[in-house]
Amino acid sequence: MKKSITLSLLAIASLHAADIELAPIDVQSTVITEVAQNAQTSADVAAALSASVPSIDMSRRSGIANDVLIRGQKRDNISVEVDGTKVYGACPNRMDPPVSHILANQIDSIEVIEGPYDVTTYGNLSGGLKIQTKKPTKDFKAEINLGFGAWNYKKFGASASGGNDFIRVIAAVSTESSDQYHDGNGDSIAQQIDKYVATTTLAGTTKDPRLQPAYYDMPAYTKKSAMAKAFITTAKDQELRLSVTANRSDNVLYGNSKMDAIYDDSNIYSVAYNIDNISDSYKNINLEYYHSDVDHPMGTDYRMASYGTNPIKTNWLTTNVDGIKLKNKFDINNYILLIGLDGSNRKWDGHYEINHTPNGIKSIDNAVTKNAALFAKLSKAYGVLNLSVGARVDDTSVTNDSYQDNNYHSVGANLLATYNFNKANKLFFGLGQAYRVPDARELYFLGSMGNLVGTPNLKDTRNQEVDLGYETDNDIFKFKIKTFYSKLKDYIYYHKGLPENNLENIDATIYGGEVSGSYYVTDDMTLDAGASYKRGKKDKALAGQTNTNLADMAPLRGNIALNYEYANNSLATLETVMSERWDTIDDDNGEQVLAGWAIVNAKVKHAVNKKFDLTVGVKNMFDITYAQSNTYADLVLVTGGCDVMLMNEPGRYVYTNLDFKF
Repeated sequence: MKKSITLSLLAIASLHAADIELAPIDVQSTVITEVAQNAQTSADVAAALSASVPSIDMSRRSGIANDVLIRGQKRDNISVEVDGTKVYGACPNRMDPPVSHILANQIDSIEVIEGPYDVTTYGNLSGGLKIQTKKPTKDFKAEINLGFGAWNYKKFGASASGGNDFIRVIAAVSTESSDQYHDGNGDSIAQQIDKYVATTTLAGTTKDPRLQPAYYDMPAYTKKSAMAKAFITTAKDQELRLSVTANRSDNVLYGNSKMDAIYDDSNIYSVAYNIDNISDSYKNINLEYYHSDVDHPMGTDYRMASYGTNPIKTNWLTTNVDGIKLKNKFDINNYILLIGLDGSNRKWDGHYEINHTPNGIKSIDNAVTKNAALFAKLSKAYGVLNLSVGARVDDTSVTNDSYQDNNYHSVGANLLATYNFNKANKLFFGLGQAYRVPDARELYFLGSMGNLVGTPNLKDTRNQEVDLGYETDNDIFKFKIKTFYSKLKDYIYYHKGLPENNLENIDATIYGGEVSGSYYVTDDMTLDAGASYKRGKKDKALAGQTNTNLADMAPLRGNIALNYEYANNSLATLETVMSERWDTIDDDNGEQVLAGWAIVNAKVKHAVNKKFDLTVGVKNMFDITYAQSNTYADLVLVTGGCDVMLMNEPGRYVYTNLDFKF
């Protein structure tokens, strides 16, 4: 029994209600497995990740489609790939972050990369996510998942997989919807907006963010998705891999934003050819072409700002990316060499409309980002010492139809080392440098009045980072501690209050650490704990400001969870999740002090038999009112001349999940 608990909880840093299992980690990454099997409260990938990895925080935007931060970094400072496909959102206000274009119940595993240690992926400045969806199997397998919860939450998911020696296929569909969640005060999203507006002079103006009477009780979102894959064996050790994922989200409410997503449609395609065992030393070649696209209109359609004779305002954006990646793997005298080529072309375009008619202002004017890169990684084990070195050379151009074009050239590199004292103890170290170029929103974005929010001459950002950690694992307990120091050159930062060119380059430092552990109380009971802490400082305050704190640096947060495996594959969990008061903030650029909080979650996952699992749980058991996401001004949020509107987290949420396997 102890062995089974150890495997299921390995390398956890914060096991919120045991939602996700974690595989072994090292200095640069954490691999999360069985994501689909444990996505029981929502298909929101951000919620699943923030509840499972201490270095990840969630930015609350709505009831679904929330964003992630890795060590306080978000947007293009972290990369997101789905089955090797680079994924972007279309919304400059992060209503459709990349992780929102895939559902948790379609995912097989997620590799969370912490730091500049992935040379295979474009734009991996401070971390990234490599998402792998379910793979087709040769044997027939099928699953049906039903979920129900508070606020009329409903989820249905189904998948089937099977094949033969020639072809293996998998198909999966999912649909999910929910009414507006209520916070600990019992307020719906609409009521949270009302309470804020009552403290301002926004009511009755063309900026009134309240929901119109006809939409006051409308659902918070509806989300549908479908995925299909086919793996075709074309010859011995050769395989053609085809994949498509379609995501459709409708009428997503964003309470403290000025607009809502009318819809958000995305498609992800990939075609890959894989050859193994080419020779004794040439182990693998993989060539992949991918495409992803997003169509995202956001507007004031449901808000009092467009009530009566007031015009409906829309910002309609689209983005698509095409890419190709070639990877070659060699084993030469136990030296493992990975070498490859990477290229991509991203288009991003947007325009404003008044009453669904274009008004002539382009929010982003046909911006195109082209990247070409060469990368290599060499690994070798020297007895108890494992070493790897990696490098990446990038050439990138960003062009548009209105302002100056830009060209960027960079060289990133890293060194990773793990020293194994014995089977139970190891020390790991990382040293890396990576770059990322500014995106079209940061360079060229126009506000609805035609003001240039972007800054066309931004430099690319460089991250130089060092990571150090220690891990021990034995029959009694598991413990891991990890720390990092990151020096950012030309970090892209939002400067509040400027009439235009609000983005600028600054120099800054981020440092922090994570600690986690598991104590095996008995063969059936495990006590887990985890915590993370980070601080960010500008080298100097922005012009006209005095605050040197970096935004988005959440305070000390952690959890303690007690897990009891009372029967085979049946687990009961009781945990508390806590956060310190968030008072180290950048108030010059929109952040505000948030109170500390602690909530209690509980869950029982019962294996009725080998083919049926029943889960019952409650989150925020004591209905606490709290906010975990701050209000840094790089997001356009509702404001009425005082503090920006905060979004409270959901209150008590009771849910049940039914999993059938065939």
